[in-house]
Amino acid sequence: MSELTTVARPYAKAAFDFAVEHGALQEWQNMLFFAAAVAEHDNMRTFLKSAVGRDQTASVFISVCGEQLDEKGQNFIKVLAANERLSTLPAVAQAYIALRADYDNEVSVDVTSAVALDKEQQAKLSAALEKRLARKVKLNCSVNPEIIGGLLIQAGDTVIDGTLKSKLAKLAYSLQS
Repeated sequence: MSELTTVARPYAKAAFDFAVEHGALQEWQNMLFFAAAVAEHDNMRTFLKSAVGRDQTASVFISVCGEQLDEKGQNFIKVLAANERLSTLPAVAQAYIALRADYDNEVSVDVTSAVALDKEQQAKLSAALEKRLARKVKLNCSVNPEIIGGLLIQAGDTVIDGTLKSKLAKLAYSLQS
């Protein structure tokens, strides 16, 4: 997976730089996500693995995407096809999102709790995380009753594990030592 990310990063950076230069961040994000969805489709995956020519691959891919790609987006697809990198589009889209979040000074935070958080709890948590991380926070909340209580918060490489399950596991370990 890291190899795919390494391959996708320069393409995402090029698309992002172009989008910033032309004030088209959201348009490029939409194009990349649509193209990534096309690339992930089973029939398209099979087609991309087949031994057709690069020009033919690009034209078929662009025709499938239709009007979802503007002229610059089509040129981007042609470059990816010429370098046999169309299958990396999902990773390119994810890398683009990371670049955009950094540019917008945002961070996506995954929050797992034992029970669903209400709007007030989410607002308080978001405010506290914005203060701690010094960035705008976008919460992605999920429920996992197995953590028993507390929160598991993941923001990029930062993990805050305040779950009752992990505290019990640490206690059990220390009692066994």
